[in-house]
Amino acid sequence: MPDSRYSDLERPPLSEAALNRALVRPGGVWTGVTVVERTGSTNADLAALAREGAPEGAVLVAEEQVAGRGRHGRAWTAPPRSGLMVSVLLRPGPPVDTQGWLPLLFGVAAATAVRRLAELDVRLKWPNDLLIGERKLAGVLAERTEDAVVIGMGLNVSLKPEELPVQTATSLAIQQGACLDRDPLLRAVLREVESHYRDWSEAGGDADRSGLRAAYQASSATIGRDVRIELPGDRFLTGRATGIDGAGHLQVAAEDRRYTLSAGDVVHVRPGG
Repeated sequence: MPDSRYSDLERPPLSEAALNRALVRPGGVWTGVTVVERTGSTNADLAALAREGAPEGAVLVAEEQVAGRGRHGRAWTAPPRSGLMVSVLLRPGPPVDTQGWLPLLFGVAAATAVRRLAELDVRLKWPNDLLIGERKLAGVLAERTEDAVVIGMGLNVSLKPEELPVQTATSLAIQQGACLDRDPLLRAVLREVESHYRDWSEAGGDADRSGLRAAYQASSATIGRDVRIELPGDRFLTGRATGIDGAGHLQVAAEDRRYTLSAGDVVHVRPGG
């Protein structure tokens, strides 16, 4: 049966029932996990459900995503069941001006979970790419839909070198991670997100009081590095990344000045590069 979900035994399917049993509980953040065989974009699907009134805590996972988007609309695709393509729906209570921390929160949670299970040094490139060394392991994208925020992640798990979308990417398999089972990886990521989200919400969105800013800076691969920031309008800024401010913005020292950036593509500059 070439079209069976079990035709590739190295890439078994996820069990929706098992994930719901493990993650959905009274008083918890997650209210339901849906696993679909194939879709265009989990973020787009969940945003549509948000507009229809779907509750906070809805989780959508796709075994294959054919029109996934990264930052700036870049494509993100992978073979079926080779990664985790997941989006979550949140309806945060803290003020809107604090909610820029949510994708960074997801990045911290994912990096923490994957670092623990895969036993690899997973770091964050600002704002929320997961790296091993200088290679991209996962990307996180958040989108606002009315009063909801949808956050999606694409994490490369079992991709082989010839399957990578770009040669600057990597996967847990390529890095010989200790865990390549998507089920415990997804459970761990969502439990970490829930924990950080509760702390952040209870602190009213204060990233310092909740410990989120400290956790982010401890996981950062960008702070302390020479960076080139590609800005809108074909502009760029080169300097030293010195920290993250209370709003999650990147602080860069360049040309005897300090800049605070809320957006921009970061390139880590190699010594002498």
